[in-house]
Amino acid sequence: MSTSLFAGFVLGFSLILAIGAQNAFVLRQGLRREHVFPLCLTCAVSDAILIAAGVAGFGTLAHAVPWFETVMRYGGAIFLTWYGLRSLNSAWRGGAVMEVREGERVSLKSVLLTVLAFTWLNPHVYLDTVVLIGSISAQYDDRMAFALGAMISSFVFFFSLGYGAGMLSPVFARPRAWQVLDLVIGLVMLAIAAKLVLM
Repeated sequence: MSTSLFAGFVLGFSLILAIGAQNAFVLRQGLRREHVFPLCLTCAVSDAILIAAGVAGFGTLAHAVPWFETVMRYGGAIFLTWYGLRSLNSAWRGGAVMEVREGERVSLKSVLLTVLAFTWLNPHVYLDTVVLIGSISAQYDDRMAFALGAMISSFVFFFSLGYGAGMLSPVFARPRAWQVLDLVIGLVMLAIAAKLVLM
């Protein structure tokens, strides 16, 4: 069991480590210290559901429903483009970002709906969790332990990212740092959106 658990943890962690739309959003909210716990929990539970689906053998959805991948891909690209442009606009405006951070709080509903869109409208999430983890888990005798390891990696990663971001607060006390972060997030979102359209 320990070998399967460790293998699942390492694979899950390596897949989620890359900076993507979801991770960038969690980082930003962690820096703002807004709704960090429910946000991280939503990300980790979503991953756990997808991992369970993949290990349980539902990785054949794309083959059973040919149009599913296309709809998810373009839907995700549209959403990422919108969010990326919004981040670039925040970077351009500059000082307004600090005003929002210090004053008006984003509602929990808005944060959760945004991160659910980042999670469930991203075709790469399905490829990584459902298809890849699902197919690799078949190589292990204890598939449940493998799945558990991958799920644990999601909880460790998201909560570390969300709460660890708070340690960078002194750096982001300067409006310029927020502008740079928004610029990077915006470019990452647009790059992922372009990749989805061109793949």
